[in-house]
Amino acid sequence: MPRESNVARAQRVKQLIDRFQEIYPKAHCELAHSNPLELLISTILSAQCTDKRVNLVTGPLFKRWRTAADFAQAPPAELEEAIKSTGFFRNKARNIQACCQALVQKYGGQVPSTMEELTALNGVGRKTANVVLGDAFGINCGVVVDTHVARLAYRLGLSARKDPAKIEQDLMRLLPRDQWAMFSHWLIWHGRRRCYARKPDCPHCEVGPLCPRAGVKRVGPPKAS
Repeated sequence: MPRESNVARAQRVKQLIDRFQEIYPKAHCELAHSNPLELLISTILSAQCTDKRVNLVTGPLFKRWRTAADFAQAPPAELEEAIKSTGFFRNKARNIQACCQALVQKYGGQVPSTMEELTALNGVGRKTANVVLGDAFGINCGVVVDTHVARLAYRLGLSARKDPAKIEQDLMRLLPRDQWAMFSHWLIWHGRRRCYARKPDCPHCEVGPLCPRAGVKRVGPPKAS
């Protein structure tokens, strides 16, 4: 595959942004939430779990426990049972409770709005912090890199890295800062609706002309050496 110049890639990225804006004008985080705390907890629960499953769990969960103090004081066994179907429920329950205890003790029960404060909380890595900052606070601090974003970043020739942190850095260099949060939503939506992992629907892909791997099945970043 011919090496793409930086100028050509920058132009292609601009075209991708324009195209995705047309294809998915209503793209958004598909974790159901009504406030920053609900989004934070939902994102912790989404590890190794689908958004659809998380949303089934959080509907009744957020009616039962509404505040950070509620979660901090919840009986551990009851919280574990309530989130059991999301997988890794014991670890997730511990992280949620420790996280909410810190929110109560340090931030008056409110979710902080900086990367440093968020990633200091239990169960919160950079990806989770980026979700909360971008969708709850409208702050473009980074790019969310989940499995869809990593896969499509490679297919679209935007990053050849395997490590999510390095993929994020590549995307941050390529994208206008005000598009960091939205671009991850577009890639996630496209990954779920068209560019499937096992059998991407290349013949009907709306960004096919802009994809260097259109028609190539099941490609992914090179294995780490």
